[in-house]
Amino acid sequence: RSSPGAAGGDGGAGAHSPSTEDFSLSLLDTNLPGEAETELRSFLAKRLTKGALFEGMGSVASVGLSIPESKVGCYYCRFQQENLLEMATLESEINAPEYVVCFLGGSEKEDTFRLELDKYIQNLKINLDLEQKNLESSVSPYLRSWFEDAICPIQRVVQLFQDKLASLLHAALSYTPVEIKNADERTEKDIRRFLAAASLQGLVQEGTMTSLCIAMTEEQHKSLEIDCSAPQPHLHNAGSNRFCEDWMQAFVNGAEGGNPFLFRQILENFKLKAIQDINNLKRFIRQAEMNHYALFKCYLFLKNCGSGDILLKIVKVEHAEMPEARNVVTVLEEFMRE
Repeated sequence: RSSPGAAGGDGGAGAHSPSTEDFSLSLLDTNLPGEAETELRSFLAKRLTKGALFEGMGSVASVGLSIPESKVGCYYCRFQQENLLEMATLESEINAPEYVVCFLGGSEKEDTFRLELDKYIQNLKINLDLEQKNLESSVSPYLRSWFEDAICPIQRVVQLFQDKLASLLHAALSYTPVEIKNADERTEKDIRRFLAAASLQGLVQEGTMTSLCIAMTEEQHKSLEIDCSAPQPHLHNAGSNRFCEDWMQAFVNGAEGGNPFLFRQILENFKLKAIQDINNLKRFIRQAEMNHYALFKCYLFLKNCGSGDILLKIVKVEHAEMPEARNVVTVLEEFMRE
């Protein structure tokens, strides 16, 4: 399936032995012109022959096709139907058909959304009934909406919140609980996806993340409430800091071009800078255990980084079981309060 403004297609394929040459690709649904579809099928056949398509795990590559763009980014993923896969496991003689889905866009930037697209395929795999009579009514509409559903949520949230986005970034970074009221299903799902994408989940230790979530949930008065009854959301108990304000400006500036891939890249850079700041602070704390000047450097760093309130909470949780580091954090908290 092509993304808006870029020629492309979706290939569905039955493949009995993807690691050998003994298979055939049967087209199920596409919006590619005939010649380009044949070229895409040839590209997929080569990948299948090499065993380069892994079950349920998408890949992104640049593909040359006979369309105006010539080179397009192609996300492709192989999977088997959930119910047929179970049957094949129970009765080994059954060869469960396998399918390949391709999403094509203007460049290889789909790689920044690979996890979202993998999840999109997973939902297709769970709900799929590939009988011909249901292809047009269920499968095709789902495939057609891939770009809107998997790629555009971050862009829609940026456009919806505008200068209030800083509070959303702050909530994601600090693991503050968020309550969403009076929002339609898509808007609530978009906000939840944005919060998940902006959080440091997977980048900080799992135990730290769990402890932060518990600590923030216990501070019920700190929950961020988002009321979507008006054209622009109204926020209650909103927090922010200079770090999030600066990054909010980067999103707002990027909104003029309306490129969802740019927004995702800004979000990844936002998280990368937050992780760098956490690592710097932890290094300063280790030094400050033995050096009063390093303690002062810690304080200056927290004061100037723009996100001292959040960083201090994160390192406090991480160093809870380390007496010397915990003492340093306690002193820093007193400095910051004063």
